[in-house]
Order: sequence, then C-alpha cells, then structure tokens
Amino acid sequence: MIVIDNKLVSDEIVEKQFVCDLVKCKGGCCEDGDAGAPLELNELDELIHSYEIVKPYLTEAGIQSIEKNGKYLYDKEFGWVTPTIKGAMCAYGFKDENGIIKCGIEKAYNEGKINWKKPISCHLFPIRVSKSREDKDLEYLNYEPRPDLCRAACKLGRRLQVPVYVFLKESIIRKYGEEFYNALEASAKYAEANK
Repeated sequence: MIVIDNKLVSDEIVEKQFVCDLVKCKGGCCEDGDAGAPLELNELDELIHSYEIVKPYLTEAGIQSIEKNGKYLYDKEFGWVTPTIKGAMCAYGFKDENGIIKCGIEKAYNEGKINWKKPISCHLFPIRVSKSREDKDLEYLNYEPRPDLCRAACKLGRRLQVPVYVFLKESIIRKYGEEFYNALEASAKYAEANK
C-alpha cells in the first residue's frame, strides 16, 4: 500500500500493467455493470449544464432514458450514477461505426464544445476510488479491472510494459493534481529500484 496524503493507493496500481484495447473490448465497461457511471457531487451540475450541448451526440434510446429517468439518478449501492439504456449501456454512450462504445460527453469535449471531459470514475477506470466509512477524508484507490472484459487490456499492457498509473496519468492528474502524480511515480520508481 502506498500512502500519499490521505490516499491509500493499492500496490497493484504501480505493479500491474494495463492499456485499454478498445478493438477487443468494444468499450464494454460502458455497458457491463450493475448501474451507470458513478458520479461525484460536482459532476451533477456538469451534466445539467452540458446536457443540451451533449444531446446531439447521443442515441435516441439514450435521450429517451435521460428524459424519462433524469440526467443522473441515485442508486442505493453506488450513489449518484448516470442513467442507462434498459439497464445496460450508459445513456450518454453511443456506438461508432466499428461497434465500439464511445462517450457523447467526451466527444463534445474533444470537439471543444464543453470543458468537462466525462465522469472521473470513467476516466480513472480500472482504478476505483472509495471513501473510508470511518474517516470521510480518507480515500482508497484500488485496481479493479473486469476479469473477462479487461483481459485484452491487461495483456496489451504487459506486452507494452505500461503500468496502470502511467496509462492513467491524465486522469490521475485531473483528479488529484500533478504533485500527487509525481509522488506516486516516485514511489513506483523507488519500489522498482528496490525489488
């Protein structure tokens, strides 16, 4: 376990390798789950403010789900989440010409229409963040790839020798800042040098 400020980071985040292989998994993490994407409180407003801009990138089924269920909803187990299309694909997703699920929010961001990339839980995957029940300021960062779905990503990561934290550098910095990332990288290099 790596401790940085009030974050407990699983050793697997620096020891394991991972690179998304969308050609193989088809973005399945956007539809294979028990609920929509987990949302932070500040992201609820982002969804409200960006919805009309993001809407043209969404499927008709996604729009219907959002307009029926709301831009976000509360799940007893996961907290605030995005709505889904009939309990499967995230309502903010769409399939491209190759059948790969992409994010309508991210597409709008990439085209310069909005300043918010997508929910941080999606951007950080396969890192899952959870809060301590005893200390609300304490967070746990765990490496949780989906066993079947992420098999190709784990294999590609090993072949390319890209550690999880390197693959997720942008999202880790987005969530915790450069100072945190630099401390994580230093811990990883220290552990590697002292194997």
